Amino acid sequence: MNLKDKVAIVTGGNKGIGKAISIAFAKKGASVVIGARDIKTSQEVVREIMKFGNKCFSAKVDVSKSQEVKQMVDFTLEKFGRIDILVNNAGIISASPITQLTEEEWDKLFAVNVKGTFLCCKYVTPIMIKQRKGKIINLSSTAGKRGSIFRTHYSASKFAVIGLTKSLAIELAPYGINVNAVCPGDVQTNMLDKEVQLLAKLRNIPPDKVREKKISSIPLGRLGKPEEIAELVLFLASSASDYITGEAINIAGGAS
Repeated sequence: MNLKDKVAIVTGGNKGIGKAISIAFAKKGASVVIGARDIKTSQEVVREIMKFGNKCFSAKVDVSKSQEVKQMVDFTLEKFGRIDILVNNAGIISASPITQLTEEEWDKLFAVNVKGTFLCCKYVTPIMIKQRKGKIINLSSTAGKRGSIFRTHYSASKFAVIGLTKSLAIELAPYGINVNAVCPGDVQTNMLDKEVQLLAKLRNIPPDKVREKKISSIPLGRLGKPEEIAELVLFLASSASDYITGEAINIAGGAS
């Protein structure tokens, strides 16, 4: 899978799954713009990627803010003159019983997970339409295909990402643009660590018990690795996936 001369934007590309995606793209020859709020960690990934001899830049962005997303896209165009791949990876999670879930928390999570994905697509698609070619990969979750206790808002946001993906796939197909979603299960990241701590507190059990329960529900018997998710995203960003669009693909060790 060769991404030589391709230009990719990866939101949330500074850590976890996003970092693994950024590095995987660079190893296959792509130039990468990492969009994230934390410019310090973004710059660390930029330095790591530049060791491969690739061009890589960081762009400070809150994906829930329209003007900042537009600036990130404009910055990418200024540097490279094109955008071939968009990976909407930026996302947040929290946990709360529905009786305690506030409107503010609901809105905050939807602003990043759903509105952020929408805004990035909104500003990148005109460029891809003009190019008559492009790949958009949205990070959803297996939680976007089923319910999740104490994470009503998170599951709802990831269902929304799948709906957005399937709708855009139909709308953009005439322009040669592929739009797909990747739905990871439990992957060993800082976000999972945070989720485990939140669920442990809500259930009044040790974090290790939460983690053990998660692993026991996975047929392959282990958590996923960020690099494994990156390999699927890499495939969807490459020409090998040209006949795939509108799909929401699980990568969860057999869990559903």
